Amino acid sequence: MQTPFFFIISLLASTIMAGCISDDVTYSPDARLTFSTDTLRFDTVFTDLGTQTARLLVHNRNNKGVEISRIRVRGDEGIFSINVDGVSGTVFDNVEIRANDSIYVFVECLIDATDGNRPFLVEGQLDFETNGNLQTVVLEAYGENATRLRNVRIDSDFRMTAERPYIIFDTLTVSRDATLTIDAGSRLYFHDKALLQVEGSLLALGEQGKEISMRGDRTGNVLPDTGYEILAGQWEGIRFGAGSFGNRMEFVEMQSTTQGIEIDSCGVTDRDKLTLVNSWLHNSQGNVLRSSHSKVDVYGCVFSEAGKAVVSLTGGSHTFSQCTLANYYLFAISPESILTLEHVKEEAGDPSPVMKGEFTNSIIYGMMSPITPGDLKDTEVYLSNVLLGISGSDDDHFINCIWDENPQFETIREDYYFNYRLKEDSPAIGAGNPAFVTETDRYDMDGTDRLAGGNPALGAYAR
Repeated sequence: MQTPFFFIISLLASTIMAGCISDDVTYSPDARLTFSTDTLRFDTVFTDLGTQTARLLVHNRNNKGVEISRIRVRGDEGIFSINVDGVSGTVFDNVEIRANDSIYVFVECLIDATDGNRPFLVEGQLDFETNGNLQTVVLEAYGENATRLRNVRIDSDFRMTAERPYIIFDTLTVSRDATLTIDAGSRLYFHDKALLQVEGSLLALGEQGKEISMRGDRTGNVLPDTGYEILAGQWEGIRFGAGSFGNRMEFVEMQSTTQGIEIDSCGVTDRDKLTLVNSWLHNSQGNVLRSSHSKVDVYGCVFSEAGKAVVSLTGGSHTFSQCTLANYYLFAISPESILTLEHVKEEAGDPSPVMKGEFTNSIIYGMMSPITPGDLKDTEVYLSNVLLGISGSDDDHFINCIWDENPQFETIREDYYFNYRLKEDSPAIGAGNPAFVTETDRYDMDGTDRLAGGNPALGAYAR
């Protein structure tokens, strides 16, 4: 007997539908969810500015599918919001997770401004109701009020304090006759493409234990346990104009820039352009410090991680004492030396004065050549008691140097850990000349006396 056509079609449809269903749904109260964390924490959240998106992984480790009858946010109204399956809100019903599968729940946080100056805790709960079970993930953030500066020009003396952090948008300009003073412990967060343009004077006067922070305004982690500060190019940096003099930066940590500190050419070398003391400037897409035909004096500082030369000097008068210049940049191998020196000799037809440079009790080391290749004979550039990661020998311009040695930094590049203190077996320990230690750099960034144990160590740290 011939099988009816409609029966064959019905059988095929049933078979196809059965093949599309890979698991059943269980309604047993024993079928519980598991989560990637029991507390989802945000880093400090600036009020009135949204956070980066955090994500929570929700697992169904059962052999059958489950239906979450409700996902909802509880707590302060409107602070936390979630996104499930591409839809934003605070409550979601009937969300299915297949057997041995998982879903992401994305969480954002927006905190309203208050009158306070100190960070304050806000909390919420993210509830999951499944088969009569209530499971909760804690949501936690610290809100902080901030002072926002948008395209501001400072035309008279102005002081930034440590009471609240500053978020700088666009360009913050210090006019020719004005001085910007930044108090110890102040925190400056720069938005994308923000710039500090100094035509007058900058006095950023941090202290040991109360350092001034200058960085991009992206907080939180870009990788697990790794903050956004490892990403260069988040803001432009600092530019000192040709008519700017008497600038001083002490105990400043400046990072995640496009071009670090850039000093415009002025051709004046009998006036102090910039003095840097016990500061760490690092992680720039370009140079960390670029100076042209200016007078710059540097004491006890670290310059590190750059896509180009870490320090680039052209002409002028430059003094570096007890400094560390290092390059372990994450995102590229620089085509330039760690320290580049230009206009060190007279050139026919060029009226610009040649460079005067003195580098003492310092370290220049990293993944590329430490110094611009070339002969320093007949120049006024001298390196005394400097560790260089390249083979060579002393002469009239390289004096008591340590050649082709590893300084044994604490840095572990593959772990994104950058620390330029010295290990106990470092050849730089005790290799300095005490006659080069000045009152300005006698104590390092940690407050350690360089002369307490005899001959000082090379570099920015006393040990």
